Amino acid sequence: MSIIKHPEQRVAVFIDTQNLYHSAKNLYHSRVNFGNVLKDSVAGRRLVRARAYSVTTESGEEKAFFEALGKVGIEMITKDLQVFYGGAKKADWDVGLAVDAITAAPKVDTIVLVTGDGDFVPLVEYLQMHSGCQVEVVSFGRSTSSKLKEATDDFLDLDDEPRRYLLGFRGGRRGSFKPQDSDGSQGEAETVELE
Repeated sequence: MSIIKHPEQRVAVFIDTQNLYHSAKNLYHSRVNFGNVLKDSVAGRRLVRARAYSVTTESGEEKAFFEALGKVGIEMITKDLQVFYGGAKKADWDVGLAVDAITAAPKVDTIVLVTGDGDFVPLVEYLQMHSGCQVEVVSFGRSTSSKLKEATDDFLDLDDEPRRYLLGFRGGRRGSFKPQDSDGSQGEAETVELE
C-alpha cells in the first residue's frame, strides 16, 4: 500500500524500548541509535509527541540512557520492575503504550509504533478503524511479527540500514531471533547473515 507522508502531518511516536533493545542485542550484539530511529520515524513531518516506555531497576543504571533519550526529544515513561516472590520478574508496558496511543489518536494524523511485538496488532487495527489514523510500524524486520507487518499501513525495517540504526555497528555478525506472533507463539529460529 502506498502512503502519503507530507510535512503538515501531525505524528506521535510510541517506542517499546525493551522490544527494540532486545532485538538489537540478539540480532546484532549492539545498541539502538534512538535519535536516528526517531528522525526517520517522523520523516520530516510535525512531531507532536515521542514517548518511550521502559522500566527502572533498583541500581538505577538506566538513568544515563533515559537522559540521552530526553536530549533527542523522547519523553521517558517509566515504572519500577516488578519482582515477585520466588524471583520472577515482570516488565510490561503494552497496555500503557496502547492507552496512550488511543488517547493521542484524535490529535494526530499518524501514529508510529516502534516495536515488533505482535501483541500490538489489535491496537493497529483499532486505530485504523476508529480513529482514521495512518498507523506505521518501525522495527527490526527479522524480529517483527509477520502479522504486525501485514496490519500496518507502512513498515520501516531497521534491518535495511543497521549502520544507521545501531550504535557502533561493525557488521558481519550473525544473530538468531525467534519472532513472536500475536498469538504468543514463537516463530522458527532464524539465523541471519548480516552485512
